[in-house]
Amino acid sequence: MKKTLVTLLVSVIPLTIQAGEAMPKHQKMFYDYNATSITGEEISMSQYKGKVVLVVNTASKCGFTPQYEGLQKLYEKYKDEGFIILGFPCNQFNQQEPGSEKEIKTFCTTNYHISFPLFEKIDVNGDKTHPLYKFLKSEATGFLWTKSIKWNFTKFLIDTEGKVLTRYGSSTKPKEIETDITKLLKR
Repeated sequence: MKKTLVTLLVSVIPLTIQAGEAMPKHQKMFYDYNATSITGEEISMSQYKGKVVLVVNTASKCGFTPQYEGLQKLYEKYKDEGFIILGFPCNQFNQQEPGSEKEIKTFCTTNYHISFPLFEKIDVNGDKTHPLYKFLKSEATGFLWTKSIKWNFTKFLIDTEGKVLTRYGSSTKPKEIETDITKLLKR
C-alpha cells in the first residue's frame, strides 16, 4: 500500500529539479550589497538588517537639494525607532555634484547638519552603475516601468526584511513619505 501511494504521488507531483540540473541560484537582496562610505570605509548593507531604509541619490547644486533638510528631519525623528537614510551623491544629472567626497561631506554637514550615512559619489545609470543601484532599479521601476533614474533625489524605501517596496521620484518631498515609513516601523 505504501509503495503504491509513493508511486502515485511521484507520478502525480511534477519534480521541479531534474537530476543534473543546477539548483536555483540565490536571488540577490538588499543585504547582499556593499558600498563605500564618504570617508572610504566599506559598508555592508547587511548592517541595516531589521531597519526601515530610505536610499536616496543626492546632489549639492540641484533644485531639489533643500530636500536634505526634510530628510534630516525624518532621520532625527525616527532613527531611534529603526529608521535609516543612506545618501548616495551622484554627478550624472547636469553635473550638480561636482565636488570631492570631502567637499560633499562638508557641504552636507555645514548647510543641512546631515548625520545620516553618506557614501562616495556613484553612478546610478549607464555602464558604471553601482551594483546596489542596478538592484534597486530592477526591484522598483519608475514612471511607466522605466528602470533608469530620472534625476537627483530619487528615493527607494526598503522594509525591515530588505525588500524594496517603493520608488519615489525627485519631486516627492521627504514629508510625503513619512506615513509609509511609520507604517513600516509599526510592523
